Amino acid sequence: METITIPKGFRVTSEQFDQLAQAEQLVRMELTKDGELIIMSPTEGTAGRKNSRLTQQVRNWADSDGTGEVFDSSTVFVFPNGARRSPDVSWIKLERWNQLTQGQQDGFPPIAPDFIIELVSPSDLKNQRYEDLQAKMEEYVDNGVRLGWLIEPSAKTVEIYRVGQQVEILNNPQTLSGEDILPGFVLNLSEIF
Repeated sequence: METITIPKGFRVTSEQFDQLAQAEQLVRMELTKDGELIIMSPTEGTAGRKNSRLTQQVRNWADSDGTGEVFDSSTVFVFPNGARRSPDVSWIKLERWNQLTQGQQDGFPPIAPDFIIELVSPSDLKNQRYEDLQAKMEEYVDNGVRLGWLIEPSAKTVEIYRVGQQVEILNNPQTLSGEDILPGFVLNLSEIF
């Protein structure tokens, strides 16, 4: 097995990221707006199960609602600031998705989702990456995401990110509302907390 060590401060261009992503399809990567390459650790069991439940709930709602498309954590989006990011769960309004060309849809879509969820995993906490996730949430909103939830299961908290508003923190909510972004969607947190 080959390993790579990325020196601190190492930067790649967006074109180099695209080439790496095509060559190393077994490695999950993100690219910051500053060109910092982030190698994502594999998802562990508990986080993977919870991510699956989150995606399932959004997918079930989206199938019945029919107004948008749902994406899992393996999808890389190209943000307006040049970052390439992979939210755990994301949803894009169908009319916005359909404005992309087939080539854009088939590749890394150059679009910020309307809605995203990030789940804080045990490894995020162990490796002290919580602040990185909060910064990523701010970046999502700065690039056009209209509603984002940062869910921290061990503390049973949710941080809600909205355009032009302060972050709202909920302690031990049982459900979350999709508000006017995902009308009628209610996320049940019983299997997440």
